[in-house]
Amino acid sequence: MLVRTYQQRVYWHVRKMVIDHDDADDITQEVFIKVHKSIEGFREDSQLFTWIYRIATNECLNFLNKKRRRFFLPIEDIAPQLAAKIDTSEEISGDEIQMKLQKALLQLPDKQRLVFNMKYFDDLSYEDISEITSTSIGALKASYHHAVKKIEDYLTA
Repeated sequence: MLVRTYQQRVYWHVRKMVIDHDDADDITQEVFIKVHKSIEGFREDSQLFTWIYRIATNECLNFLNKKRRRFFLPIEDIAPQLAAKIDTSEEISGDEIQMKLQKALLQLPDKQRLVFNMKYFDDLSYEDISEITSTSIGALKASYHHAVKKIEDYLTA
């Protein structure tokens, strides 16, 4: 029931971070394995949805960090590799503007991209994002503002 209810939202949350369909599928599966193993420990002091999103968020960030270490890439050098997947992936479709937006998002630090995706695409409140990321609302607003500014700069360049 949990998988049916949340799988698509978790998949797209993960996909926006890792870009590749196969990687997003694998991570989504890992998320639900962790949810299944940890559901007994769910304290219900947060919404089930935000708890699952927190697990998915952590899995994304861990995956990207492992990918950087595996290829010995500095933090900012993973963007060209992910951008290449946008250009060559059959699962990613969209017009030129959408593709350019996706490439602009890849220029952001992971945390800013995460906040932007959750606020802009997932339409989550700052309160929910705060609960998912364990970050203050003020810091989230600042991250979102910086992300928007960087995206605007990228798109108008």
